[in-house]
Amino acid sequence: MPAQIYLASQSPRRRDLLSLWGVSATLLLPESDEDSEALEAEREGETPLQYVSRVTRAKLSAAQARLLRRQLAPMPILCADTTVALNGEILGKPRSIDDAKQLLTKLSGQTHEVLTSVAVGYWDAHDQWLSLQRVSRSQVRFSTLSARQIDRYVATEEPFGKAGGYGIQGVAALFIDCINGSYSGIMGLPAYETSQLLEAVGVELVVSP
Repeated sequence: MPAQIYLASQSPRRRDLLSLWGVSATLLLPESDEDSEALEAEREGETPLQYVSRVTRAKLSAAQARLLRRQLAPMPILCADTTVALNGEILGKPRSIDDAKQLLTKLSGQTHEVLTSVAVGYWDAHDQWLSLQRVSRSQVRFSTLSARQIDRYVATEEPFGKAGGYGIQGVAALFIDCINGSYSGIMGLPAYETSQLLEAVGVELVVSP
């Protein structure tokens, strides 16, 4: 049987990647009265690394509380957050068509950074709650985009719900000149870092040693 964990993320890409790696993820999503967006609010003076690390820890803490409220069986909980940054500026998820166009205009012809933080929480043999966290950092270079390309890409609706207004696994791959780092990390769940965390807490992947 596949290894079992909870995944506190609505991203189908993360669940698909875990399945590919031999891990069955049961979704542990926020309840209707939880203000999930508040967890992602930026704080003044925060660097992209500080931001993505803090948000992931906050998501993990909220997921642990959720599990306890629901009285679910204890299993490791995995959370992740992806942040796109250009020259130190955090580029979040677009809130409108115009916002998406502005984000893509900023990325056009530039090299930006993608940071994905992964955290795993678990109970040890003494029933103590512990957590581990790692961050993947990659660089992505966009080609120069025309206004028509940006308009047509935004019309696909792919930018919405994605940090920086694009998804590397979709149509936006046509814009990317090169990457330096983790492709799966840019997608939203870095394979190497995630495997290291899961194996550290006793979760076996399909190719675990």
